Amino acid sequence: MKPPKHLKPATQEWFASVMRDYELQEHHIRLLTLAGEAWDRGQAAREAVEEHGLTFLDRFKAPHARPEIAIERDARIGFARLLRELCLDIDPPAENRPPALGGR
Repeated sequence: MKPPKHLKPATQEWFASVMRDYELQEHHIRLLTLAGEAWDRGQAAREAVEEHGLTFLDRFKAPHARPEIAIERDARIGFARLLRELCLDIDPPAENRPPALGGR
């Protein structure tokens, strides 16, 4: 499967590498697509913050955080959660129980 065309080139390369390295079912591919979109959205917000700064002044000259700050934060959280759902980098634990204490 080819990467979605609306993803940025670097994200398309990442998408393709994941597709090459893992066997994904259709629902995983949808999650992978959402993760790529979240990454791109977060990067766009970060670039806007770099260009415009962290804050802006309202009509009363009171400083406020730029909306891109929240967009970047939400995109990072979304990306991390989607990667967790995909379980690409870890094996599931062997047991659900905590390890036994030694000496008992």
